[in-house]
Amino acid sequence: MNDETKKGKTRREFLNDVLIGGFGAWMMAILYPVISYLDPPKSKEVKVSQVNIGKSSEIEKNSGKIIRFGEKPVLVIKKNNGEYSAFMAECTHLNCTVQYRKDLGLIYCACHNGKYDLNGKVVSGPPPAPLQKYEVALKGDEVIVYKGEG
Repeated sequence: MNDETKKGKTRREFLNDVLIGGFGAWMMAILYPVISYLDPPKSKEVKVSQVNIGKSSEIEKNSGKIIRFGEKPVLVIKKNNGEYSAFMAECTHLNCTVQYRKDLGLIYCACHNGKYDLNGKVVSGPPPAPLQKYEVALKGDEVIVYKGEG
């Protein structure tokens, strides 16, 4: 046996270890930004108590409008009699965005043909539950949407 094998690692084994460690560090330097990009940071949900959607006189009767309520879409409907309804604009089946269909007189989900009445209750299709209701108030001519209790 020569002196090199008695000492433990040879120069070749040492260089192999250094090269493998360097390659591993290089791969981490490449992969870390890619993984960080694919997993974006979690943002806090904006706490909103109410949203002013405009003047009542400017909103057409028998129409629907989707607004942002914090991070969520909300569908506001002005009925023929001038009353308002507001619901979470996400279908309870697969969270597709629902819309008001004036021609059907219903809230409609185009993803799987889900239909809700103007009270948010399921009429037909796959939705398992009614839409979450929001409250609507008039302050003068301004229309305000806010989240009700429950």
